[in-house]
Amino acid sequence: MALTADGGNRLVELLTGHGERVVQRWTEVVAASLRGRLSLAELRLQVQELHASMINAGGAGLADLQVPAAGELRAVLADLSRSRARQSFTATETAVSIYALKDVLVELAETDGAELSLRDVVDFTGLVDRMGLLTFETYVQTREGLIADQAEQLLELSTPVVKIWDGVVAVPLVGTLDSARAQVVMERLLQTLVDTGSPYAIIDITGVPAVDTQVAQHILKTVVAARLMGADCIISGIRPQIAQTIVALGIEFGDIATKASLADALRHVLRLTGVEASRRHPRREA
Repeated sequence: MALTADGGNRLVELLTGHGERVVQRWTEVVAASLRGRLSLAELRLQVQELHASMINAGGAGLADLQVPAAGELRAVLADLSRSRARQSFTATETAVSIYALKDVLVELAETDGAELSLRDVVDFTGLVDRMGLLTFETYVQTREGLIADQAEQLLELSTPVVKIWDGVVAVPLVGTLDSARAQVVMERLLQTLVDTGSPYAIIDITGVPAVDTQVAQHILKTVVAARLMGADCIISGIRPQIAQTIVALGIEFGDIATKASLADALRHVLRLTGVEASRRHPRREA
């Protein structure tokens, strides 16, 4: 049986009549579960805000958390969830701030000063459960958003485009090249070509553990996109194992220049631009 508007009004009366005791015990229960991760002063402010928003929701708002009267309560629960998620609290540590109210209500039911029936206690704890679920849903959404943002930042950091010579940029790839990362590589390379006006780009796959058909297609698409921007691409880092795999898979790079190392690719580009790159040999002792 769900909490009715009359039951919600009784809960509001209870929270109002025993306000200080409810806030104090609610804060103590939450503090014990968080083991000092938040100060008592900060916890008390959060509990006071929750306590006040429940009273402001009234009987109708507590009976149905989706009605406009419960808007402030939903907002407070959402703010609490987002704050805890950003502070790296666990879902349990976040939800306990709501579920702790159950212990407080049970304690009140056991005192002479609060006339609560078993039905009231069941209905009130059911409301707390719904508040906890609302908190948990917002927490999960916030955490998923944070994880997605961090993954995007890591993706950008793992695909740098660096200028290694006048008119030459390089993309050192490390790790697996999937569709999402290939798109980032293409976008960053093309933007760097525009920003620097470089006519040559080196795509170094020394750090790519394996090259399959999908990886090769991503690389070829990047080369074609760069050519449309007026830049020639050289692929470096073709190790013997990768060369054998490419041959076995029947992958053809066509007229795209390939080199064994980034250094070889840079020498190739310098020759194309008319710059002589000399190898430095160790001095011979007389």
